[in-house]
Amino acid sequence: MSVVGIDVGYQNCHIGVARSGGIETITNEYSDRCTPACVSLASKNRMIGNAAKSQMTTNFKNKVHGFKKFHGRAFDDPFVQAEKPKLPYSLHKLPNGNAGVKVRYLDEDKVFTVEQITGMLLTKLKETSESALKKPVVDCVISVPSFFTDAERRSVFDASQIAGLNCLRLINDTTAVALAYGIYKQDLPTPEERPRNVVFVDMGHASFQVSLTAFHKGKLKVLATAFDLHLGGRNFDEALVDFFCEEFKSKYKLNVRENPRALLRLHQECEKLKKLMSATSSDLPLNIECFMNDIDVSSRMNRGQFEDMTAQYLMRVETPLKAVLEQSKLSRDDVYAVEIVGGATRIPAVKERIAKFFGKDISTTLNADEAVARGCALQCAILSPAFKVREFSIIDVVPFPITLRWKTPTEDALGECEVFSKNHAAPFSKVITFHKKEPFDLEAFYSCPQELPYPDHRIGCFSVQNVAPQPDGESSKVKVKVRVNVHGIFSVSSASLIEKQKGEDMQIDSEPMVQTEGGAEEQVLLLVQSRKYTKMQVDQEGQGQGDQQNEDNGSNTKDWACGEKTDAAAVAAGGSKPRVQVKSTELPVVANNIRQLDRDVLKDFVDCEHQMIIQDKFVKELNDAKNAVEEYVYELRDKLCGIYEKYITLDDSNRLTLMLEDTENWLYEEGEDQPKHVYEEKLDALKTLGQPIQDRHREHEDRPRAFEELGKKIQLCIKFVDSYKQKDEQYLQLSAEEMIAVERCVSDSMVWMNSRMNAQSKLGITQDPVVKVADIIGKIQELEDACNPLMNRQRPTVEEAAEVIDQSSAAHNGPAEKQAAAGGQGDAKGSQQATRGTKEMEVN
Repeated sequence: MSVVGIDVGYQNCHIGVARSGGIETITNEYSDRCTPACVSLASKNRMIGNAAKSQMTTNFKNKVHGFKKFHGRAFDDPFVQAEKPKLPYSLHKLPNGNAGVKVRYLDEDKVFTVEQITGMLLTKLKETSESALKKPVVDCVISVPSFFTDAERRSVFDASQIAGLNCLRLINDTTAVALAYGIYKQDLPTPEERPRNVVFVDMGHASFQVSLTAFHKGKLKVLATAFDLHLGGRNFDEALVDFFCEEFKSKYKLNVRENPRALLRLHQECEKLKKLMSATSSDLPLNIECFMNDIDVSSRMNRGQFEDMTAQYLMRVETPLKAVLEQSKLSRDDVYAVEIVGGATRIPAVKERIAKFFGKDISTTLNADEAVARGCALQCAILSPAFKVREFSIIDVVPFPITLRWKTPTEDALGECEVFSKNHAAPFSKVITFHKKEPFDLEAFYSCPQELPYPDHRIGCFSVQNVAPQPDGESSKVKVKVRVNVHGIFSVSSASLIEKQKGEDMQIDSEPMVQTEGGAEEQVLLLVQSRKYTKMQVDQEGQGQGDQQNEDNGSNTKDWACGEKTDAAAVAAGGSKPRVQVKSTELPVVANNIRQLDRDVLKDFVDCEHQMIIQDKFVKELNDAKNAVEEYVYELRDKLCGIYEKYITLDDSNRLTLMLEDTENWLYEEGEDQPKHVYEEKLDALKTLGQPIQDRHREHEDRPRAFEELGKKIQLCIKFVDSYKQKDEQYLQLSAEEMIAVERCVSDSMVWMNSRMNAQSKLGITQDPVVKVADIIGKIQELEDACNPLMNRQRPTVEEAAEVIDQSSAAHNGPAEKQAAAGGQGDAKGSQQATRGTKEMEVN
């Protein structure tokens, strides 16, 4: 069973795998540990990863990159519209309103969804993993930014299904980093001690994420997360691009932004310059040959200038850092360490800002590029039964508060209930009790739209069906379970109708009740006031260590206490409280307006991906067949003037050279686009003339060594026969018949070798040989089969020889009755033979 963790980044992807030796980051076919998040579509096939990145400027209209930020977003989304002018490829509005990518594939204009593009990338990462592990890959854990909303997470999950992956968990980037940091620590505090609080700062190419995590032995709990969706390494790249665009406009009269290809080249060079400035503070040159209109451009930049022009971005670094401290209600002194990951954290000014804010040195113990992938692989190993991993529990958080809304019996009135607050533990389930007489809808949405990095705060609508009143006309008691699962996705997982049995009396609560299923860590009891437009109030009991008390639970605590006193009074008045027997019936829950692909659409996308994989494989085999012909032409023509020259006659050489030239011309004219079998036929025709030359060369080079080996083997066997004839003690156990057969085989081999060597010496070097190396090797094997078993036969020990003698004596003397009848003469003879045999053994 495979254990794979995938970090799908904005710019690059990394794959971590769990093996017996630990977690490894695997390399792709280019021996590169990172795979570019690029997909290039062409007229015959698609290229993904490094091959797609190489087409950055040659096929820029059909090369899709930076598509991660479009997951789950509508085409009319302000964020999408702001990004659209920066993209070399085209965006298209899909029938469902989402943003799609318009490219030209198989000589047709096609529109792919973001899920399909990400599925293509995941397919490539899956193939890379299978190539490294030498086995199929299905189960995996994929990372997503901590600020991804429900719609974005569902979109990534759909993409994994399109690629044929079983995503065990969508894990937040910073949570994966925290896992990679904490699981190897041996000195974490025990549950009774104060936790070790560590801040993880992740600034990648497109976003900035911060999380504050509390560690205990075998456990991590995320306390708070914060982010800046629009701050990353690309902002610093764009600042350089803007500067040089203006400089080249005034210095060379070039309008770079009108030329997409030139703009892409400038982006590449500015990214390289930024990395160089992170390593040195001296002036660095920027030179681009044939930039535009065959004009070479050049300029200079140093770190001081760079920091001045990016000051507006550096000022925004501290905002998320302050936010996590405020949300967790911790001070800087409570922070044990600050770990940084992500490529943009290598910028010296960014590191200085982070260190200055916390007043301590930042830590770089984790691999800035691979930490997320390693954490994903560890999480996959924990979830997989194939690996035994140290017990380590993970408690993540809900990044944005979630509220449920429903209609109340009053006309046009709505009830609201905030079921998950900001930074609530996740995964987590809660049970809400309603009193309804008919089916009803629950609308889920994010409570604070102004804090949401997403234009639509709605999550979806969940319809609870088959609700009917009680036989006596009273409202039915309906328990609804809501859940934020391991992927961070919200859902109404189930609903059940609680019915009282006939003849039984059942107490009906006047107010709906919310309960949670969170395990021993946090037991929460929520009382929901279903009055018009009132939010729920919370009473928390038995909270786990580090949980915060709710400040608005005073009135609820009083109401709940009053209810307990009433029950106690009833028990005192009427004796023991009767046990109520109820019947629970599962109710269907239908999800509507969920931003997720329908099953039929998803199935079509899976089939489409399968067809594209087949097409890619077909084109690869076709290119391999064509390249094989081209390679054979160049290789054979080069050797005909070299090592093969003396093995072919002049006429044959001229004819073969002409044939190679014709094949080369055909390859670049008519043979540019031919079926696979045509290339195979061309290659076979060339090998008909070329293969005998190669065989003659190989035979001529290897034949002397083979004959030499055969001669050595013959000499060895002759020496063995001579040793036997001289009665060497080592070979006395061999019989004469066996040695005669060996001598005959040696003689035949000598005659065969001499005749073949004489016949071969009479042939020219341009003629086919009469004896091949394979024949000589066969003759050597024949000699070894005849001689080696006898040469290596061990001499019998004293006990084995005595046993053989006893058996032969018994066979010679016969049964005991015959010996008795024969008298003492037989006994004397047997005794004399045994004595003689014993003396011989002693002599030996």
